[in-house]
Formats: sequence, structure tokens, C-alpha cells
Amino acid sequence: DEEKINVLMQVTADISSEKYEDQIVKDTIDSVKAIKNIQQYNGPEGCSRYIISQCNSALNVIEVFGLFMLGGWQKQDLKIDIVPLFETVEDLKNAGPIMAQLYSNKEYMQHLERRNLKQTIMLGFSDGTKDGGYLMANWSIYKAKEQLTKISRDYDVDVVFFDGRGGPPARGGGKTHKFYASMGKNISSKEIQLTIQGQTVSSNFGTIDSAQYNIEQLIHAGISNSLFSTKTVTLEKNDEALLEELAEESFKSYTELKGHPDFVEYLVHVSPLRYYGETNIGSRPSKRGVSNKFSLKDLRAIPYVGAWSQLKQNVTGYYGVGTALQQLEKKGKWSDLKQLYQRSLFFKTLVDNCEMAMKKCFFPLTEFLARHPRYSELYNMIYQEYELTKKYIFQLSGKSELMADYPVEQLSIQVRERIVLPLTTIQQFAMSKIREMEETGTNTPLKETYGKLVIRSSFGIINAGRNSV
Repeated sequence: DEEKINVLMQVTADISSEKYEDQIVKDTIDSVKAIKNIQQYNGPEGCSRYIISQCNSALNVIEVFGLFMLGGWQKQDLKIDIVPLFETVEDLKNAGPIMAQLYSNKEYMQHLERRNLKQTIMLGFSDGTKDGGYLMANWSIYKAKEQLTKISRDYDVDVVFFDGRGGPPARGGGKTHKFYASMGKNISSKEIQLTIQGQTVSSNFGTIDSAQYNIEQLIHAGISNSLFSTKTVTLEKNDEALLEELAEESFKSYTELKGHPDFVEYLVHVSPLRYYGETNIGSRPSKRGVSNKFSLKDLRAIPYVGAWSQLKQNVTGYYGVGTALQQLEKKGKWSDLKQLYQRSLFFKTLVDNCEMAMKKCFFPLTEFLARHPRYSELYNMIYQEYELTKKYIFQLSGKSELMADYPVEQLSIQVRERIVLPLTTIQQFAMSKIREMEETGTNTPLKETYGKLVIRSSFGIINAGRNSV
């Protein structure tokens, strides 16, 4: 990679997309030239970021740098922030060394100097959760931020974290302001930058009152973090060791679930996953690649999380948490966990958001799966983990009801669930009819009608559910 990086840093040319037949190559070259055109007529701020999805090496970043050089740009005139997006658990783990390699590259540092020694980095909540489960994803992002902050400070670079946060906790949503308020002094927090996913813009910023409230919450999080950086927001080494152990235990449990031979088939045939592409809800296709066959690797995080949500099982918001807490109790570390819960805002926020995901579960909707000849084992694994997590959260927090200390949010969820539950019932009925036809080889016009019913129900479920707190 080092040799390729050195070559790419010296590339200069102005290639034309017309010389290439591959449409992706043509579009990529044209997009780089379009950015130059936008900046020419609107100034550098008109379009000044290039985000690299699934970034897993320093070479990925330098390839984009080289792409701009091939697009007719000059190094001294390149007013573009190249933003790596680290998403999987492994990529989050390697984010620090990757950025250290970039910072130690003379040419790249000169580019950063022209950009006021400011490096923006994105960290992916959705893909991290899909890859590692709720606890491991959140802990991996926290550790990555700590590591990236230290490395950036060592090179006198001002690192800015640009978080992609969605509606549910599994996609980085939940109590966003508490998440930022819980970041310790070891994490750069000069700026808060986040994307608000399309389906939550209307709920968080759709009215003057809600926009004012949510912006105030975010500003308050940043101010309180700076003014009151106490032990409630700064994790000690023993705290980090405890959270590391929790994350690892949770990851093992979640990985075991994903490794079940019927895991993907369960999602495809029991949830509305295969209809997601027809709803045009996400900003991207529901899966990568052109194959009609679903695979976990190709499945995008948004439909993955959405499918569990519409099943009312919300696996991505709690699975593995109960097992992790149980394992640490067996190791005699329960009193340490209780103290951490009472002392650490970060850990408490993790648990609070987990409760929110569980509050939106409704297992009676799919209880018939407990007796299904193929899917009963998976259903029971999920339901048992839900019950185990609830038991240990109550034991940890002293509560007897999920979200008991958030009555307003509870009411918000209850109001919308009255709309959502009838729709999910209709959706499950339609999918059961489709399964019957597929199992018996029956193909009638009714199958298409039931398919439309699944899609129409999805619209209603998402529109109602996304506006709950």
C-alpha cells in the first residue's frame, strides 16, 4: 500500500470520462469535475467534502486524493476535505493506525495544512451495530474516538467527528444529547457534527418548537461536557476494562445469533426485508451488488435495522446485553457494574437507549413463530435474550418497568404504538399468506396484492414510528 500511496500522491492529469465505457467510472470522474464546477460558481463551501464509505485503509483516502488530481485539480488548489467513514467493528479498531499513517505522510499533511489542520472523520453507527451488535458497536465507536483524538492531538490536527445518527438506538439515535454529554475529556468535542437521517428530520426539526428543543439539547450537551468534565463523563481504566468485557461478551452472543444457519432466511421470510427496496425509503438500495439472493454481507444497515423494527423484535437495540450482564454477574463483578451504572453517564445512556429499543418490542405479534418448524429456534433465542436483558436491566437500575424514569417519552411511544401495532398485524397477515403460497407452490394474483399490502403497511409503520421520541 505504501508504494501505491507514494505513486498516487504524485499523479497529475486531466482525464475525460468519455474515454471509458464503464458507467461507474464515467460517473465517478464526472462527479469530481462537477465538484470543481460547483466551487467555481458557488465558492469552496458549495461542495467541499468527499466521504469514503467502508473506509478500511489509508490507501482508500489517498485514492480519493489521486482521483481529484486526475480530475484536473492542483494540490495547492484542492479545497476538499476527504472524510473517511469507519463503519465495521474491525475498521473502527483500525481507525487510529490508519489516520496515523495518513498524518505521517508529508503530502497529506501539507493538504491538511491548507485545510487549517482540520480532519473530519465519520463513524458509522448503523453498520457497526449490524456488524457487532448494540454494545460492541457503541463501545467500539467510543474507543475509536478516544484513539483518534489522541493521535490527532499528537500531530497537532484538530479532529472533528461527524456522526451519522438515525432514529432508533441501533442507528445511533435515542437520547442523542445524552450521548454527547457523556463524552469524556479524552474525546475531541470542539464541534458537534451529525447527519440527521431523512426519516427523523420531520420529527426532530419539522416544527419550530421541536427544532428549537433539539438544537438546544445538542448545544447544552457540548457546553455541559466542557464545563462539567467530571468522573460522570470520564471513564477510568477500570471502567473501560469493565465495558470492554461487557462488549466482548455481548459480541459473542450476537455473533452466535448471526451465525445461525437460518438467520438470513428468517429475516427474508418473516420480516418485510425483501420488500424494502420497493418502498424507496432509504437513501440507497437495500443491499449492495446486483444478485437477487440476500446475504448478510451485502445487506445494507438501514433495511437490516428497519426489518427488525417492523418485526417488533428490535434485535439491534439490545441483543447480547442480557447475556453480557449475566456473564459478568457470574464472574463476581455485579457490584462493579452497579457502581458504573450510578457513576458513568456513558454507561447509563447506553442502558437508557437499550430500554427505549425494548419498549418498542411487541413479541405477541410474532409469537406463532415459537412453534414454527423451521424458525422456532431463532425466535426463541431472540425472545429469551429479550427477557434476560429486561431482567438484568431491572436488576441493574432498580426499575420495575422499562423507561420508568421517562414518562413523557413513554407516552410518546404508547400513542404511536396504537397506530403501529394494527399495521404490523396486517403486514404479518399478508406475509403469512405469501409464505403459504410459496410453500404450496401456489401463484395467484392475490400474491401481488398481499405484497402491496406489506409495502403499504411499511409506509404507515415508518411514518408513525419515526415521530416517536
